[in-house]
Amino acid sequence: MLLVVDSGNTRVKWGLRERGAWKAAGVFEHARLADGAALCELWAGTHAAAYCNVAGATVESDLRAALAALGVTARRAISLPRQCGVENGYASPAQLGADRWAALIGARTLHAGAALVVCAGTATTVDLLDRYGIFRGGLILPGLELMLSSLARGTAQLPRAQGEVVALPRSTQDAIMSGCVAAQVGAIERMWAQISTPEDAVCLISGGARHYLARHLSLPVREVEHLVLEGLARIAEEQ
Repeated sequence: MLLVVDSGNTRVKWGLRERGAWKAAGVFEHARLADGAALCELWAGTHAAAYCNVAGATVESDLRAALAALGVTARRAISLPRQCGVENGYASPAQLGADRWAALIGARTLHAGAALVVCAGTATTVDLLDRYGIFRGGLILPGLELMLSSLARGTAQLPRAQGEVVALPRSTQDAIMSGCVAAQVGAIERMWAQISTPEDAVCLISGGARHYLARHLSLPVREVEHLVLEGLARIAEEQ
C-alpha cells in the first residue's frame, strides 16, 4: 500500500491507498509523530510513502523518523515548475507551499477543466487553476476558526461567537459569525470571478471548514475530503 502524509500547520492528515482506492485515513496531532511504534502498527502494510510538511524542522525530523521506522523509501513532495500536468505560475515556483502544490495536482487529477482550489483549514487558501492546468495565482487568508478566535482574543467585549449566518445580523453573535463567513466566501467568489472559462469550472473545497463554507457559496462546488492526499498519491504514482 501507498502511505501519503500531509503535515499541516496544526495537525497531520494521512491516508493509505491501494489500487487507486483509499483503504484507511485519519488525523492526529503533531506530537504523535514521536510514537514510532504506534505509527508502525497504524501504518502496517505500507510499501511506499510520500509526504509534504509545512510545520517546520522539528516536525520534519519526527516525521522522517516515523517513516524510516516503517522501512520504506519516503519521498518529500516539493513545489516544482511543472508536474503531473500542472504548471506552476508562481513568480518563484519553489516558494509555493508544498501542500498547496499537492492540492493543485489533486484538483487536476479529479477535474480536467478550470478549477478554484480551496483548502479551508487553519489558513484558507484559494488558488486558481485554469483549463490548461496552469496555476495562475491565489490567496491566503486566516481560516474561519482563526478569524473567530482572533476576534475573541483581540477585543475586550466580543465573545467567541456561536451565532448563525444571516443576511442582516441583529445580534453580536450572528454579526461575528456572518462577518467571518462573508469574508471567507467573499474571497472565494472574488477569485471565481477571475476564471475566464467558468462554463467548465468547479470549486473544489477541502479542509475542516469545507462543509460550513460550501453551503454558503453561490457557485458550482464539490467537497473533497482528501484533496492534498489525492495530489500526493498522484505525485507518488508518477514517480
